[in-house]
Amino acid sequence: MTVFDVDVLVVGAGPAGLTAAGDLARAGRSVTVVERWPSANPSSRAFATMARTLELLDARGLADELLTTGQRAPGVSIFAGARIDLTHLDSPYRFVLITPQTNVDAALYRYATSAGAEIVRGVEVIKLASDADGVTVTGRPFDPHGGAELADETTWRARYVIGADGAHSTVRTLLGVDFPGKTLLSSIVLADVKLARRPDSDGLTLGSTREVFGFLAPYSRADHDGSWFRAMVWDRGHQVPDTAPVDDTEIADILRRAMGTDYGVLEVSWRSRFHCDERQVAQYRHGRVFLAGDAAHVHSPMGGQGMNTGIQDAANLAWKLDAVLGGAPDRLLDTYHDERHPVGKRVLMQSGLMARGVTLHSRTALFLRNILVPNMFRIPQIRDAVAGTFAGTTLRYPRRSGDSVLVGTRATQIPLVHARLTELQRSPGFVLIRRHRTPRLDITNVLQAERTDDGPAVLVRPDGYICWAGDSADRRAWNSVLGQLAADRETFVQ
Repeated sequence: MTVFDVDVLVVGAGPAGLTAAGDLARAGRSVTVVERWPSANPSSRAFATMARTLELLDARGLADELLTTGQRAPGVSIFAGARIDLTHLDSPYRFVLITPQTNVDAALYRYATSAGAEIVRGVEVIKLASDADGVTVTGRPFDPHGGAELADETTWRARYVIGADGAHSTVRTLLGVDFPGKTLLSSIVLADVKLARRPDSDGLTLGSTREVFGFLAPYSRADHDGSWFRAMVWDRGHQVPDTAPVDDTEIADILRRAMGTDYGVLEVSWRSRFHCDERQVAQYRHGRVFLAGDAAHVHSPMGGQGMNTGIQDAANLAWKLDAVLGGAPDRLLDTYHDERHPVGKRVLMQSGLMARGVTLHSRTALFLRNILVPNMFRIPQIRDAVAGTFAGTTLRYPRRSGDSVLVGTRATQIPLVHARLTELQRSPGFVLIRRHRTPRLDITNVLQAERTDDGPAVLVRPDGYICWAGDSADRRAWNSVLGQLAADRETFVQ
């Protein structure tokens, strides 16, 4: 039996898996992605790409391509005139990009394969065994009827495995890991619809009553025969199994009732009924196996956080795996859970609050919601805090005692003399941003840039977050940080 040796085996060719594979392959690691479906899914539930995710995609040379085809929504209209306003974000992307997940998947697939990752489709993982030196994974051709023969099995030997295989993760099941939580909403319908008239809002539009809610995200600009939208609808009085067919009249009726007006449903090209759960694993790391994306956390679709959180999981994990493969201490991999598990927990809470707020049934609760929320959103500090959390731009990771307050924050918005940080990060590795008007340092293995403002020097991790701040002339300090995060090897300073 042939055994294929790789540095990292990724299970699942969704956004999280492809991001991790591309990042690792770009860094020179051998990576194979195993996906049980023989071809890419032509339809998908995700449709919103947030500002922080666009920054990460720009650091991989992918954002511009997606921006040419997607629609930019400057905010989200929710209820009683309340609006999540994204136009004040501290980011080049002061909007949410509305584009089908299939477009994001396709861009990430090209990124991963061009970097050298191997994508193996039509294979399901059936066995997984870890030891002190690696993980042995067995797969076989995926057959929904269970007719695959033993002789068809393929085995991989990997230093590490990433389970990015979705909410029904096989990797998670083989590990014996619980996925605690509960069902939040049932019988939600997603559909792509063509409307005769557009809502007045130029962004994402949500309408709700005590019995229904409807959500519209623009896929295309208006033309002479209507506009395409991604729609999400729910009816408290029509709770049926996920397998129940979705009729066009059901979508049109709920949209009309939820929005308080009839935009005219001309056509429905795709539809799906599903339920949403709130679940999260207790640990993201299990020895040499890591869980990412929906395999680690699922939540309400309200807020469009799922795909974005998964991509950011992968960006956090991939550079750490590369660093440890290159000689950095194994304990660096523990920080993946330490940094990303609280983020997943927060996303569950926020999306759950939005879902519960939209589906309130009590008249008193609805009255209070409709009074309090719009007034709160008129306060700039609250408006910007909600928008930053929604977009992912205000995320910060924990810092150690004695670290600069900048440690753990993203460095994307630091103005540079030449180019943008995300352009520099299209080459993998750390970036040292020097103070303004300071000379270039004689160092290797680290990219350099000069800032244009009066801020301090900062050392930026490959995922765009600051890991040290101070005086760039203090080589001993930042070189010590590099030694802990990049590799236990000879100094980087020449």
